[in-house]
Amino acid sequence: MFAIVDIETTGSKPDYDKIIEIAIYLHDGEKIVDAFCSLINPERYIPDFITKLTGISNAMVADAPKFYEVAKKIIQFTEGHIFVAHHVHFDYSFLKNEFRSLGYKYQRHTLCTVRLSRKLIPNLPSYSLDRLCESLGIKVHQRHRAQGDAEATAKLFTRLVQINRSQIENDIIEAEIKFPTLPPKITQEQVCNLPEETGVYYFHDEVGSVIYVGKSRNIRKRIASHFQLFSKNRKHSALKETIADISYQITGSELVALLLESAEIKKYKPRFNKAQRRDKYLYGIFVRKDVKGYLHLYADKIKNEKEPIYFTQSSAIARAIIEKYQQKLKLCQKLCDMYRHAGACFGYRVGECAGACVSQEPFEEYNKRVEQVIAQLNQFKKSNFCIIGQGRTPTERSLVWIENGLYGGFGFIDKETLDTISNIQSLKSFIQKQTDTQDAQKIIRQYLETSQDKVIYF
Repeated sequence: MFAIVDIETTGSKPDYDKIIEIAIYLHDGEKIVDAFCSLINPERYIPDFITKLTGISNAMVADAPKFYEVAKKIIQFTEGHIFVAHHVHFDYSFLKNEFRSLGYKYQRHTLCTVRLSRKLIPNLPSYSLDRLCESLGIKVHQRHRAQGDAEATAKLFTRLVQINRSQIENDIIEAEIKFPTLPPKITQEQVCNLPEETGVYYFHDEVGSVIYVGKSRNIRKRIASHFQLFSKNRKHSALKETIADISYQITGSELVALLLESAEIKKYKPRFNKAQRRDKYLYGIFVRKDVKGYLHLYADKIKNEKEPIYFTQSSAIARAIIEKYQQKLKLCQKLCDMYRHAGACFGYRVGECAGACVSQEPFEEYNKRVEQVIAQLNQFKKSNFCIIGQGRTPTERSLVWIENGLYGGFGFIDKETLDTISNIQSLKSFIQKQTDTQDAQKIIRQYLETSQDKVIYF
């Protein structure tokens, strides 16, 4: 049995907006056998644009039952049945959230008529409910009312069941019930054919544009986990509806995957990636010396006339890094731009500062600790080394090249060839040149802190 559901809501956010109308049609696989429809008092104001779209006003729901008053009926009507809807993640996520607010975990197997239509009626210009019904000669009454849309979806489902039964080799409906979290335009076969190896993966839209770039040590597993999360928020839902294809590059090395992901995000600037899209950082950590000889650490915006000792994405990140070192090395809060009042810093008053702020700690002693911070943040400067790690096959090795403190790129070399090379500079011919960025340097620096990869200095 199938429970075909449609809801109207106060907005599009399941974790904030509320249901104002629900309709459920029970379908036995051939026809509608029962129905439940009700307005619902959302206990909040219905925005004007929703009233214009649906015709449901605040006055209409004033005396309607609240959700908890119809919750038992909804459970009974859908229990043991497949939950069916057009764009099912929308209706299902709203109901799950409404029940969660009541302390009840609502769970049903789901089936999306958008995905099902794409499989059974391919190559249509649009899979909106209006266009599908129009192409199949289904009359829609009371569009954007739960009862009218649920009835239209039920009639559409009847047609889809008939088409599915004509399929001799595959039961597409059964497959869709088993794999309900896949994006509408992605097939089970596409996911099953993904490698379980380390690399970078790309989500594309219908015209082939890259809309998201990610990396993983297990590409198939990571992409499958993406699809499991797609009903959690609006961003995931929008991405799910847009994905039309998946591609990937195997790297073998996790470090190369991290570096390639960062470079590809900067290259394509995918609309669903927010991190690492900037080519340049706008903020940094700076150091200056005062008239008494003390070194000060401070966060500021990067300007042409001065070079930071460390680049960051925001002043907040820069301040957080300074605070970490201030606590670790017991630096003066005032000389770290964390305390701006007159006199001694608060740390001095509670015994955590040796008194650089009031010239009690000699600047030579204090500056030694600041120099430790500068050295750690600048550890790449003038460094020359090559990181040798796992390749794409057991007989291959990956190379990551750093010269004069700059990231030069990555490449791959056959293990046997590597063993015959005596001059490390010869490895440079295997390197695919990449742009040095602060993200790349940060990735390499953090990776080396925990990695067991071989590092050769030159």
